[in-house]
Amino acid sequence: MPTDLVPLDRFDHAILRELSADGRISATELGRRIGLSKSPTQARMKRLEDTGVITGYRANLDPIRMGQAHVAFVEVRLSDTREAALQAFNKAVLAVPEVEQCHMIASRFDYLLKVRTADIQDYRRVLAEHISALPHVASTSTYVAMEAVKERF
Repeated sequence: MPTDLVPLDRFDHAILRELSADGRISATELGRRIGLSKSPTQARMKRLEDTGVITGYRANLDPIRMGQAHVAFVEVRLSDTREAALQAFNKAVLAVPEVEQCHMIASRFDYLLKVRTADIQDYRRVLAEHISALPHVASTSTYVAMEAVKERF
């Protein structure tokens, strides 16, 4: 278990829950919703930011409205799984903008990627030119998503 865990009480959890739903909520309204006044709410938010529990605020974008409706999950098997090879893959995959998520997996394959593109032709290009060209990639298997039932950003 990590030693840098931040102790969180019920107010902290309530703040995080509210901010996850609406990152633009005012401190006054946030305090009202969780049962604290504005000043202690702001102090708690600052502590959560300073300790790294809150890592930032961002806009949630609709990828479908942006022309990025095609989602594929890609199993990646590496030809080498020594630490240097893993680090080389990790560094290189960060430079592929179509890869939304990359997870090292304890399975028959090494990584699982979530790839978002405009369509299947665009995905084929990304697979051929970028994913397959990543360091130490031995093989890939693709699973195309038909519908997103639940996504959390």
